[in-house]
Amino acid sequence: MKLKVLGCSGGIGGNLHTTSFLLDEDVLIDAGTGVNELSLSEMCKIDHVFITHSHLDHIACIPLLIDSVGSMRDRPVTLYARAETLDILRTHIFNWKIWPDFSEIPNAQEPFMRYREIGLGEVVNLAGRRIMSVPANHVVPSVGYCLDSGQASLVFTGDTTTNDALWRVLNKIENLKYIIIETAFSNSEKELAVLSKHLCPSLLAEELDKFSGNAEIFITHLKPGEMELIMDEVNHSEHGVEARMLLNNQIFEF
Repeated sequence: MKLKVLGCSGGIGGNLHTTSFLLDEDVLIDAGTGVNELSLSEMCKIDHVFITHSHLDHIACIPLLIDSVGSMRDRPVTLYARAETLDILRTHIFNWKIWPDFSEIPNAQEPFMRYREIGLGEVVNLAGRRIMSVPANHVVPSVGYCLDSGQASLVFTGDTTTNDALWRVLNKIENLKYIIIETAFSNSEKELAVLSKHLCPSLLAEELDKFSGNAEIFITHLKPGEMELIMDEVNHSEHGVEARMLLNNQIFEF
């Protein structure tokens, strides 16, 4: 499996793009503004979009993606998410007021887009690639995803805060090689991190203490303007955290 980072910032500006990852050529994990990095021909190859949660920075390009390539494809793009997340998309995005309902275009029998509910812990098998939803703790219904090639696994936590359930799952994944975990705020904004159910470096360190494996740790979703500060706090934690900042266009092969 090959995962390319299209966007990994907590905001936009300059070369910053919000969360989106391209798995091989046909799968998106979230679809924030990073999708804009893809060409039209690359977008046409997207068959599956796995959504962690409904916040705009993770779904912003789904409507535009479907609109841009729907008529160029011979099958619908499938959106995978928790039932609550799909309901939010139906009600607040694809509602004919914000955007057309592409699950009915050109008709309900042969739409450009379809919904597929995924339960917590459920595994979707795509040609031997196992994609499993894992627990997340955020202000809206959320999941992370474990991507398992059979040789190794990568976990993307999505947006989350203190989350014992996540580490119980991750500690059982024997082939876990990479963890991409958010740290949206600096320690001076810990109160805001707690309120918005994100992590700051001190909370991240407490979470990583719960991990018994030895996967490589990459930090995503850093707030623009504070990226260097946040990473400095992450790597100077008294807990001895070793982590690297996730970068646009970074590629993981596993």
